[in-house]
Amino acid sequence: MGERQLDPVIRVKGLYKIYRVGETKVYALNGVDFEVYRGQFIAIVGASGSGKSTLLNMLAGLEKPTKGQIEIGGRHIEKLSEKQLVALRREKVGFIFQSYNLLNTMNALENVALPLAFRGVPKKKRLLIAKKYLKLVGVEEQADHMPNQMSGGQQQRVGIARALVVKPQIIFADEPTGNLDSRTTMEVLRLLQKIVREQNQTLVMVTHDDHLASYADRRIRIMDGKIVGIEEGAKEKPEEERLYEG
Repeated sequence: MGERQLDPVIRVKGLYKIYRVGETKVYALNGVDFEVYRGQFIAIVGASGSGKSTLLNMLAGLEKPTKGQIEIGGRHIEKLSEKQLVALRREKVGFIFQSYNLLNTMNALENVALPLAFRGVPKKKRLLIAKKYLKLVGVEEQADHMPNQMSGGQQQRVGIARALVVKPQIIFADEPTGNLDSRTTMEVLRLLQKIVREQNQTLVMVTHDDHLASYADRRIRIMDGKIVGIEEGAKEKPEEERLYEG
């Protein structure tokens, strides 16, 4: 992966988000700088109110910075119009949500195929592609199940397949295992690790949980709107998993 690893897919420089509360200025982000490289799993780690969700929203173009630069795939997204941002998210970005956000009126296969429908991919072709991604995340047998017929872990795997189906440059995950039990959480995090490595995807996950963050290749720690540390190295197979498998 050598050279690709050094290809920054996200560059953040001097990022600030300042809110006014009466006469007071609140710094949700207070001068943030970092780079994310292609093929990396990054965790943005911080307590509630640290600024991590604000940062994720800005990287995804859902909130505008007060000042600073956000470059994604070589484009300065802070300069884009709302219409351009919508197109960027549709074409370049995948989202994995804590609450799965599956449509209850569609089965697993149709949920995964939906982003391709927005791109105008013909039905037969998009269902074939969706099937491939359901297999990749290990829920091909649930293809015709409705969300209410699946466990939380299965629904989250469908959510991951839906994020991947558009071959995004970047996947953003906001507390993606927040509604799952500990064993399913580990399975989902190992799946995310595997996808990042095998598909050379770039994944940015926001979490308050150090154990979840330990699966990432890099951890960016944020506190009071500032980066307070960056750590390298992912946990391969934590002790708890060996116990589960033993």
